[in-house]
This record gives sequence, C-alpha cells and structure tokens, in this order.
Amino acid sequence: MRVLLHSHWLPAAALLILTSQPAGADEKLAGIACRSVHLSYPAADALIFTNEVTVEKSAPGTYFAVCGWSRGYFGMQELANGRKLLLFSVWDSASNDTKSVPEAERVQAIDPAEGVRVKRFGNEGSGGQSFFDYDWKTGETYRFAVSVRDAAGRTQYSGWFFHPEKKDWLRLNTFSMPVKTEPLRGLYSFIEDFRRNTESARQARVARFGNGWVFDTQKAWTPLSVARFTGDSNPATNIDAGVKDGRYFLATGGDVANQTTKLNDRIPQPAAATEPAADLSIIVRQVETTAEEK
Repeated sequence: MRVLLHSHWLPAAALLILTSQPAGADEKLAGIACRSVHLSYPAADALIFTNEVTVEKSAPGTYFAVCGWSRGYFGMQELANGRKLLLFSVWDSASNDTKSVPEAERVQAIDPAEGVRVKRFGNEGSGGQSFFDYDWKTGETYRFAVSVRDAAGRTQYSGWFFHPEKKDWLRLNTFSMPVKTEPLRGLYSFIEDFRRNTESARQARVARFGNGWVFDTQKAWTPLSVARFTGDSNPATNIDAGVKDGRYFLATGGDVANQTTKLNDRIPQPAAATEPAADLSIIVRQVETTAEEK
C-alpha cells in the first residue's frame, strides 16, 4: 500500500485477508511500519455481522477494523495528527483507477447520516468510503455492525455504530452495489499502521475484539467462537494475539512479543454472552425489509 498520512486509503491488510496471498511490498516495510495483524472468523453466510472493540494502545496513523468482510470494512482510525474518526468503506471493483470504473458499476451512497462525509477511493481497488468524526477513547468499548439486504436487484451494505452518548444505533451510511445480493462472507478484524514513518514501527498498538455475532441467512444468531491469527509479509516479529478478559486481542509494534499465539494458529474464545443484545432488533428489521433503490 502507498504511504498516506491522511484518511484517503484502502487498508492493504484487508486485501491480504481476502486474497490469502502476502503482498510483496510489505516485506519492504520492515523497521518502517508495524506489521499488519488480523483475526479471521469462520462463520455461516450472514445478513448481519456485529462486533465490539476496546483499544488499549493506539498511535497516530492506525486503523482498527472491527467488522470486515469480502466487500468492505468498518472501524476506527487515529490519523497522523491525532484526530479520530469512524471509517466505513465498500469496494466496487478491482480497478485501482476509480475514474475508469463506469458510473453504473460504482457503489453509491444511500442516505448518509448527518455529519458523514462520503468520497471515492482508488489506489488499491476502488470504491466508496464514508467518514464520521468521533473522538473515541482508549479503554472504552465500542459496538459496530454491518448488514446486507436486497434492493431492487442491487445489494445494500449498511454500517452501524452504537453511539454511546446518544445510546442508540447510528446508521453511518448505506452503500449500494450493482450486483445480485450476496451475504456477508470472509469475516475479519485487523490492526494496521498506515503512517509508516519508521517511528510508527516503535509504537505499540493493542486492541481487544469480542462479543461477535452473526445473524445468518436462516435468521438465527450465532456467536463467533473461534478466530485465526494471521499477519502480512512484513517480517517483524513483535506481534501477538490470543484471549484476554474473555475477548480476542491483537497486538503489534513497539515492545510487543509473540508469547501467546503463533501465526496461522486458531484461537478458541471462552464462552461470553449467551445471546446477542436485544437492541440489535432495529438492524434485524432493516435487513428483513426489501428496499426500493433510490
């Protein structure tokens, strides 16, 4: 991935997870950037994927992807200047040149929430991205969800954030794709250092992910009870993953040591909640309603 010090980017970590092939350029990031680390979650085809994150250590130029799937990703960023925000993005093609994608084949934003900025991205695949300024805090737990539904032969993906101050779900944005509706597949979370200025490699990034659930195509809720630990081809060894306080954790950079889980190993999660939160019903109602495309 090209080095960008602002928010117009597509995480190489997501592409690595989806292709299961190391990006050769990552090897050149040794000593320059923290290694990107991921958790992939085996799960049934889903209509809703919800997950939570608690950031323990962050640094400028970090993305914590909480709900990723084969078509996009949703999570929290700390920019190079320390500004914090939410980022929800969906790919429309494998083209790196966003202008080369015909208008009819591009993802389209549907009713973004007040204060949400929507833009196009390119460089590593192309698509649409939406930003919402939110000054998230380390040590606090935040809830995310991604949903999918049919809309007149197109697919609509929505990104949801449980706003702690408003105590309600905020639908950040909905992206519409000109493809037959397909469920959420290839679920993952990751941490990526996108500042990549050598100093960033010396700064640890640590987060816990948990209370993950999917609402499958049979309309049943199932917890995410196992994860697989992977990393990109950056050869840095100061990475780790495992279970802490009943949640998965990912760690990379700084003084992190690989003491808990080896790369590519599976991590079973101790039993947590026995059922998903009742307030997810608002998202269930949305996915069970066929939308009229706007």
